Amino acid sequence: MQIPRLSPITSPWMRCLMQDKPTIDELLVNYGSPINIHNPDSMEDNYKAYQDVFEEFKLDYQVFFARKANKTKGVVRKAAAIGMGIDTASLQEYAQCLELGLHPDKIIVTAAIKNKGLIKLAVSNGSLLILDNEDECKLVQKVALELGKSANVGFRVSGFTVDDKKLYSRFGLDADDFELFINENFLQSERYNQLTYRGLHFHLNGYSIKERGNALNQCLSLAELLKQKGLTTEFIDIGGGLLMNYLESESEWDNFHYQLRKAISRKTAPITYGNNGLGIEIWNGLIRGELKTYPFWNANSKGDFLRGILSYKNLSGEKVGDLAREMGVEIRMEPGRSMLDQVGMTVAKVAFRKKDSSGDWLVGLEMNMTQMLSGSADFLLDPYVVYHDDTKNEDSVGVYFTGAYCLERDVLLKRKINLDKLPEVGDVVFFVNTAGYMMHFFESSAHLFPLAENLMLKEYPTEKIDSSSFFKDQ
Repeated sequence: MQIPRLSPITSPWMRCLMQDKPTIDELLVNYGSPINIHNPDSMEDNYKAYQDVFEEFKLDYQVFFARKANKTKGVVRKAAAIGMGIDTASLQEYAQCLELGLHPDKIIVTAAIKNKGLIKLAVSNGSLLILDNEDECKLVQKVALELGKSANVGFRVSGFTVDDKKLYSRFGLDADDFELFINENFLQSERYNQLTYRGLHFHLNGYSIKERGNALNQCLSLAELLKQKGLTTEFIDIGGGLLMNYLESESEWDNFHYQLRKAISRKTAPITYGNNGLGIEIWNGLIRGELKTYPFWNANSKGDFLRGILSYKNLSGEKVGDLAREMGVEIRMEPGRSMLDQVGMTVAKVAFRKKDSSGDWLVGLEMNMTQMLSGSADFLLDPYVVYHDDTKNEDSVGVYFTGAYCLERDVLLKRKINLDKLPEVGDVVFFVNTAGYMMHFFESSAHLFPLAENLMLKEYPTEKIDSSSFFKDQ
């Protein structure tokens, strides 16, 4: 059986480093394994992909980098340098942005939990708070009264109706109740008189262009309704979750789906650890479910995805992007993952190789599962192995990469990975394009293992990289 490949799009700067074995070895000696390596300059092309579409629609816009996607200061500095704002999800993220010199107008707070300390700091500095529920409204009102200041707020809205179905989210105020909420709290009472309304926000789960276009249309309708009541909607924020493409080949992606179904049907040998279906399963002899991973290959990436949302037509046949422009409503968004496309990779050293009781090769790496952990069922990209011995081997081998935690489930990738030959102890494995959510979102230091060092590339290389090309994020 041939193990299916999933070849990742890989930037020249990544390939340049992988070809420089002395530099790789020096970095691992100096900083340990694993290390996260970043090239923030790659953010420029990602930002431009969105800028071009907004300008195509002649829209007023603001793009805020979702800070939670990567914890390094270097990517925040780069986002600010190219004109982006920062979307923060905690007191620590917000305070750090101020320390880095960002103007409070360029920082927004969308945190799922907003404690009094975060609210007090944001209101004191005049930053925008996106409010999710009435308890948050009460707390912001109380803090603003204590400070003797007004608070700039937007409201997260959810519960949009698409194809006669109400979209569920645990976040936001229900769209059907929003008019009543505004009437009771802003028009017919002084309950929240310290809150200054600025705009609307939504964040949808999944990756449907239609649902996002529909949600934007419904928010524009709410904005028109509020205008009639004397409230001006300055912006509508469409959140994040805009797709990016990780893979070189659609055919490889399709073949992986096909081979996975064959494997879990036991028509071929497993291609995942424990024959894990990654969301797909056999029930009474039938395949059911769907792949519960990010759609690593897709045609509508970044700017094309945004164009699809803004081109969605309402019942009057008008594109929502055109309608927003006519209404004078600024469109905002908070991409995290897609702004970090080609920005980073995680590098780890091989510690051991062995065959398990099923006859599969396990390759242990000096890292653990939390240092490259996906929020979905698996991270479906082939890694690269840099061999210190370049001797050719005619026999390829399938391996599972395992980590340093004393857990049976500490398998770094659930996929079996096809390699040209079995790695040796000390060889190096590169996991590319991990900067968005993979490096930091779930990392922990159980067993007292230190967290991985984060390195920044000083500038985009034109010829050669060496160890002096990098500095620690600080």
